[in-house]
Parts: sequence; structure tokens; C-alpha cells
Amino acid sequence: MQIFIHDKLAEVDAAQWNALVPGDAPFLRHEFLAGLECTGCVEPQTGWTPQHIVLRDSDAANRIIGAVPLYLKTHSYGEYVFDWAWADAYRRSGMEYYPKLVAAVPFTPVTGPRILCAPDTGAKVLQTCIDAVRHHARELGVSSLHWLFTESAETERLLQCGFLRRVGTQFHWHNRGYRQFDDYLGALSAGKRKKIRRERRRVTEQDIQLEVFSGATLEPEHMSIFYRFYRSTIEQHGAIPYLQRSWFLHVGQTMADHIVLVLAVKGGRHVAGALNFRGATTLFGRYWGATEWYADLHFETCYYRAIQYCIDQGLARFEAGAQGEHKLNRGLMPVTTYSAHWLRHPQFAAAISDYLHRETVGVAQYSEILQAHSPYRREV
Repeated sequence: MQIFIHDKLAEVDAAQWNALVPGDAPFLRHEFLAGLECTGCVEPQTGWTPQHIVLRDSDAANRIIGAVPLYLKTHSYGEYVFDWAWADAYRRSGMEYYPKLVAAVPFTPVTGPRILCAPDTGAKVLQTCIDAVRHHARELGVSSLHWLFTESAETERLLQCGFLRRVGTQFHWHNRGYRQFDDYLGALSAGKRKKIRRERRRVTEQDIQLEVFSGATLEPEHMSIFYRFYRSTIEQHGAIPYLQRSWFLHVGQTMADHIVLVLAVKGGRHVAGALNFRGATTLFGRYWGATEWYADLHFETCYYRAIQYCIDQGLARFEAGAQGEHKLNRGLMPVTTYSAHWLRHPQFAAAISDYLHRETVGVAQYSEILQAHSPYRREV
């Protein structure tokens, strides 16, 4: 096996990379990650320097058998596993926290494999990738190495290799074999069911129609329209505009079959939209925006249409992204997310390990409280 480090994913054969990507992980596809680089969203000037690890089998035509999407970071924006307090503690101690290494999908708080392995390879490839990333971190002299939104089995393997586990909470909707939207409503308590019907009715009463575009029906014009909504959200919240218009056009052209775009129309004008990506069994809600504001339109566009799509398409799950306790009332239940961390400085590693133990207890208690307020009928 040979290990390579690429500062541009365009250097890596797209077909070979995608052959390692599971069907339910659209954000790990070459089109998505390379698109972030070629459109300038991910580059050293934005604080994201690609350092992708690629493992090749020298005995099989240099075939890629393992890979890790890896970035050298000079800040903690766009990660959704917040370590600003760690960086501040380093600063107050007269030490540098940045740069650090992050194995993740930029700007995407979605659980998935961070170590891509060819299906016909064993545990040796997995371990070699972990060792290669850690060796690279030591060679660069970074303060720390972070694996973000890892799958549970992958997290356990990283723990065995000496990494620290961190947990978080997201809200996901699970399809319990519903045949139609009313079946899902029937599983909810009477009060929640009535509220959702009222919210959907308000959208109709405001003479707003919803359109869904995916695959062959998705046009560049639709992605340009949605980019306006994305920028509107960014400006309203004073956030950082990570993504360029060119990136939206890029994924619209190269990943149309993985995109489910919901646009709201009133009086012939597009007034709001929600951008989702779909995998083999899961719909992932990513971005929302509006240029005009109407009662309950956010809930209809972001949640109810996504749930309706999952039911119609037979998808098992809808992941609505980071944060948002308001999602609980709409049937999205708390699930645990994971990340794994290595810190070079032994005293800081010990202190953060202690903190993570206490944080894990707090997250578990928070999840229990949320579960106690489930919107589903008790017998469900």
C-alpha cells in the first residue's frame, strides 16, 4: 500500500473515489467535495486547506482502496462541533491552537464515514488510514486532530486508537412505514396533529404553492433562484457566506439526482426555498431562505414537504441538520452524534478529556428530557 496526500481533490480520479462512497453519503462524493474546491469555497484563503489522504494498492494498477477527506484549518468556522473554548484556553495559556487538522465534510453537519474503504478490503486499510492521518498531524506539528460527525462503529475504532469521544444531539425524522402523510399525523398526539394541520392550512390560505425539483426537472435557473434565498438567510443572521453561486450551479449540474429542491411560489414570484440532498435511504435538509415572509411557510417548506417526499419515495429517514428544538414538535426526535479528537499537548488532552466526560452526562440528560416531550402518542 502507498499513501498519498493531495491538496486538490481534482488530482484524484472521480470514479475511483466515488467507488468508496456508500450510497447514503452524497456529501462525500467527488462532485460535492471537489466542487467546493473548484468554486473557491474551500481553499487556503478561506481557512480550509485540503490535505486529503489517499491509500493506493500498488499491486492492483494503483487502485484507490482507502481515503480520508482531510483539511488543515486556521479557524473553527463551518464545522458544527464547537471547540472555540478550547482555542481560547490555548490562547490564554500562550499557545497556538491553529492550525489544526479536521477530517470532515466542510459546512455539513451530517454523520457519515470519514474513512472510506474499498468493499473488498479488511480492517488493515481502516487502521492504515487512521495511522496515516495521525502521522500527518504529527509531521505538520498541528495542535490537534478532529474527526467530525463520525459513525458509531468508526468512533469506537478511533477510541481504541486513543482518540477522545465527544457527543452531540441532532433531530431526525424516522419513517415508520407510513403510506401517506396522514399516517404520520395519526402517530402524533391530538394537539400536535391539529397544530401541523393548521400550519399547513395557513400556507394554502395565503395562496402559496410549493414546487419540487429533482433530477431532470432541476434547471440552473432553479439553483440561481435558491442562491438568492441562501444569501438572504446569511444577511439576516449576519453569518458567513461560505458558499458561492458557482457552487450551487456546480452541484445542480453534477448532482441533480441527489438534489431535492423545494421552492415556494406566490403570485408568480419565488418567495422561499429549501435545498435538500438525498442518499439511498435518507433525505438531508441543508439550507433554507426566503425573501418574503409568510406565516408557517418555513415549516411547510423545510419539514412537511421533506417528510412528504420521504413517505412518497419510501425513504427511511429525514435529517434536518444541526440544532433546533422546534423540530421536536414536528416529529423529529433526538439522536446522538459523535466526533473524535486528539490533542498534542498532554495536559490539555487530560483537561479536555475530563470536560468531555462531564459534557457527555449533560448531553444524555438533555436527550432524556427531550424524549419525555415526544410528540408521538404514547402507544406509538
